Amino acid sequence: MDRYGGRGVLVWGGIMLGSRTDLHILDAGSVNGTRYCNEILLPYVRLFRGAMGLQFLFMDDIAPCHRTVVAEQLLESEDIERMDWPARSPDLNPIEHVWDFLGRRLAARTLPPPVTIRLLRLALQDEWAAMPQQLIDTLILSMGRRC
Repeated sequence: MDRYGGRGVLVWGGIMLGSRTDLHILDAGSVNGTRYCNEILLPYVRLFRGAMGLQFLFMDDIAPCHRTVVAEQLLESEDIERMDWPARSPDLNPIEHVWDFLGRRLAARTLPPPVTIRLLRLALQDEWAAMPQQLIDTLILSMGRRC
């Protein structure tokens, strides 16, 4: 979450070799299992699974909304295999490095910093779209060495 004036936004993005999803910016409020299923798993993850077939392996983290019964049931019903994930290991997940890069790019903008949620959303989307795919691919390919 990036905070501006005590407010912020939650973002979600999916990455894979050669591609990425659009950046999904969640509206205000907490994210429970049902919301996670409706806003992330169904519109994004299920489609990626369908496009990639059996070679698809889903990597998330241990956020509470990811481990709810409703999320577990949805992944099982869609035959989506989840990568086993050790606790307290964010450095292993390439998306954490992507979020760091995104935050640094946002902070380094020469334009006036976003001072409203609307401007923050636009800046995040601009920086996500401008992120080099080669950076994402390099991070993903480093998984074997880091794991």
